[in-house]
Amino acid sequence: MQIDLDLLFTWGAIAKEYKKAEVIFNENETANFYYQIADGNVRIFNSNDEGKEFTQGNFSKGDSFGEPPLFISEKYPSTAIACQECRIIKLGKDKFLNILEEYPAIQKQFLELICKRLHAKSKSTTAIINQKPEYRIMAFLKANKKTECDKKEIVPFTRQEIANFTGLRVETVIRTFSKMRAQEKIDIVRHKIFY
Repeated sequence: MQIDLDLLFTWGAIAKEYKKAEVIFNENETANFYYQIADGNVRIFNSNDEGKEFTQGNFSKGDSFGEPPLFISEKYPSTAIACQECRIIKLGKDKFLNILEEYPAIQKQFLELICKRLHAKSKSTTAIINQKPEYRIMAFLKANKKTECDKKEIVPFTRQEIANFTGLRVETVIRTFSKMRAQEKIDIVRHKIFY
């Protein structure tokens, strides 16, 4: 979701620069800001005591992230970090909610966005509960394919990122890709995956 930058700045938003791997917000922190990416990429994830991470989402230029806790006065359920140098627009929670009251069209767009994310999360959960790694990986690849055509396109995620999204170990992802390559479900060219 992208709110017009001029509108955000009119309501008091600020632009903040983040370095690669810098934390934007931590899990269990109070949600006080609306965030919108002007430049860069952000990853939202959870991690366990052993350091294993599960990626909840990747967001890029024009995307907003971390909104649900703002609507229900809850803490962030995940951590957000910059994947590269980022410029992020921040607006205080109260001002953000006032924009939604003042502009019903923007409010409707947020409702649609949150419903799409909830729908996608439900579909990905179905894939995760399946114990077969190939099924999890195929569901992830299908969900993140940019076009509907049969032509294979490059997968813009590393094997580690795919492991983080699917809840698998990176070694399992590598073995599964080898099997999928032999079955001609994917191509691997110069270490790049095509699906």
